[in-house]
Amino acid sequence: MKNLTDTQAELENAEVEGASGAGLVRVTLSGKGTMKRLHVDPSLMKPEEAKILEDLIVAAFNDGKTKAEALVAERMKELTGGLPLPPGMNFGL
Repeated sequence: MKNLTDTQAELENAEVEGASGAGLVRVTLSGKGTMKRLHVDPSLMKPEEAKILEDLIVAAFNDGKTKAEALVAERMKELTGGLPLPPGMNFGL
């Protein structure tokens, strides 16, 4: 169980970055998928660009979430020695 606890702590402290709009919008997520930071390039701060900005934020978050999920899958693979876990069993990761 210590390895699982260590892995959970490592994932909480890990960071992945998702981006969209050629990097104009970036989000930083924990390895567990919690958003920690958001960066929006000042060039997008125009009222007429609001819908585009909203779409880019969603796309950047989804990019980061996918990377966080990949990180969790990799850590769990290391922890279980490559044995697949039953569906729905992720030990809170």
